[in-house]
Amino acid sequence: MAANATGLGQRATPLRSGLRRRVASFRLRELTLVPVLIVIAFIGWLNNAAFLTVDNLLNILQQSSELSILVIAETLVLLTARIDLSLESIVGLAPMLGAWLISKDTSMGGSGVGVPPLVGLAVVFVAGALIGLLNLLRGLTLGLTNGTTLFDLPDSFVYLGSARWLDVPISIWISGVLYCLFGVFLRYHRVGRAIYAIGGNWEAARVAGIRVERVVWGVYVVAGLLAALAGLMLTGRIASVVSSQGQNMIFYVFAAAVIGGISLNGGRGRLLGALTGVLLLGVLQNVLTLSQVPTFWIDSVFGGIILLALIFARLAGDTPLDQ
Repeated sequence: MAANATGLGQRATPLRSGLRRRVASFRLRELTLVPVLIVIAFIGWLNNAAFLTVDNLLNILQQSSELSILVIAETLVLLTARIDLSLESIVGLAPMLGAWLISKDTSMGGSGVGVPPLVGLAVVFVAGALIGLLNLLRGLTLGLTNGTTLFDLPDSFVYLGSARWLDVPISIWISGVLYCLFGVFLRYHRVGRAIYAIGGNWEAARVAGIRVERVVWGVYVVAGLLAALAGLMLTGRIASVVSSQGQNMIFYVFAAAVIGGISLNGGRGRLLGALTGVLLLGVLQNVLTLSQVPTFWIDSVFGGIILLALIFARLAGDTPLDQ
């Protein structure tokens, strides 16, 4: 009996050791950007004392909330070794369609239908899911209202981007909860594990019994819904829907995802890393804005970040993680 117990203990020791190494490796990969965030925040504080005020930090988080949800959406797609460029169009089109149906003022670009706000909200998410499924184009946003900005929207339509809970913008609460939920989903749920498996090797995933097409279509639908939510939050924050809404957001999405460790080849990356990428971009943009750096140079900096991240990923050997 003692010999058996000793044998079990000897076999368990390497298992525990391996688990500790995997946990340590996971933490190291996902927290790589934290020191960079601290350095940039310190520089921002030295440059402008207003940087570390509560109001400014909440402003950073709120302005990053729409991007963070869009990054969750794109991450789901990237993990399956695919890319969805239509998400930024959903950010504009889905809330534009809902606001257009709600508006009774045809002279200001409205439909004149005047549907109830709750119906308009439902249309936003249905449109997001359908566009994610069918990949419609941004041109619909311009054609729907002839480029007109829709404003004076019902409180219920702008609630998610303007309301506060415990004096914190509700959009921050929403993005935080979604990161937790999808992080757990990808890590522990069988469908989440299937997403990683498909991105790592879709043929092997199919042989293992995973319904690849069904999972991928589901990912596109969920990504569309998340993009619609991001668009609704952005609409609430600026209290209007503009025809250019969401334009060029996809570049920021890829920047945050790539520097956060999400592989463009699929099957690799965690949402925690993607979140640090979003925060890095948000903090960096705020620091540059407080320093009165022109928008053109801010975009150039982000472009350089994407390029460096891609080069680093290539040099590091961008291969799927051992799941």
